[in-house]
Amino acid sequence: MKTNINIIAELSANHNNDFELAKDTIAAMKDSGADTVKFQTFTADSLSLDVDNEFFGPLKKGLWKGQRPYELFQKAAMKYEWQPKLAEYAMSLGLNWLSSPFDHEAVDFLESINIPAYKIASLEISDTPLIAYAASKGKPMIISTGVADDKDTQLAIDTCKNAGNEQITMLKCTSQYPAPIEEANLLTIPDMKQRFNVEVGVSDHTMGFIVPIVAVSLGAKVVEKHFILNRKLGGPDSGFSMEPAEFKQMADAVRDAEKALGKVTYNLTDSERARRRSLFVVKDIKKGEALTPENIRSVRPGAGLHPKHFAEVLGKTVKTDIKRGTPLLFKLLN
Repeated sequence: MKTNINIIAELSANHNNDFELAKDTIAAMKDSGADTVKFQTFTADSLSLDVDNEFFGPLKKGLWKGQRPYELFQKAAMKYEWQPKLAEYAMSLGLNWLSSPFDHEAVDFLESINIPAYKIASLEISDTPLIAYAASKGKPMIISTGVADDKDTQLAIDTCKNAGNEQITMLKCTSQYPAPIEEANLLTIPDMKQRFNVEVGVSDHTMGFIVPIVAVSLGAKVVEKHFILNRKLGGPDSGFSMEPAEFKQMADAVRDAEKALGKVTYNLTDSERARRRSLFVVKDIKKGEALTPENIRSVRPGAGLHPKHFAEVLGKTVKTDIKRGTPLLFKLLN
């Protein structure tokens, strides 16, 4: 079956600044059923300032409590010179690739290595200059909505369109790490598709794969999950990333969910029709004898008249002797 769901494995910071680990992780993504590997293209200066004050000082809660954002981003950033090599390696395995840029310089760099699509992270959805610049390159745009209301979402879409780009997919996202499943609010997905008239998907940070399965059943065409070889490796994103066996289980379940969705159809096969009830002769009937509730009845299979004709044929006489177990047909009646 040709699949229409793009399963994206997010490498993020799970390279742990080890090139060979990054390659091994990409290979495991392929083996685990991913279609696409996603990188992030940034430096610490793309996202924060090296200042220790109330705005840029140590985080007071959450997974990264006690760490300054600038230092966290320094640890998480992937070396730019790795990215074309890793992209080429991913393609050699049959994977697609894309990346999230966090400033104009990152877009320029990604253009220089022929990026096929852009992903805008949730916290960048308000950066309309960045969105406009990426969209102007004419590549498909995937945008997460984790910290966006409906007006923010519409503005991001309009920004892409104003840049001449209508290749837009919006991802329902809960920007918590890990995210509580009760805050997924996946019923937003079909509303997004109708309200904004774009393709939709899910970027999921919950533990497990219930959210992707439900999202696909509601119309998601993209599923994005963080991927790590082993959570024991540690790193900024290890606490909410899927290991290979977990990701494989999710990918298989997504494919099965897609198969189960199938298509809208009310058609029956001949074999299905044949299994239904129909009218049969249940007592031997002599030529000229009338049909009664005692000598005809609705039973399986569907070789006789539709049961809707039951009242219509009562009282009619038969043209010939009919044995018990014969399908009742109009040609047998006077």
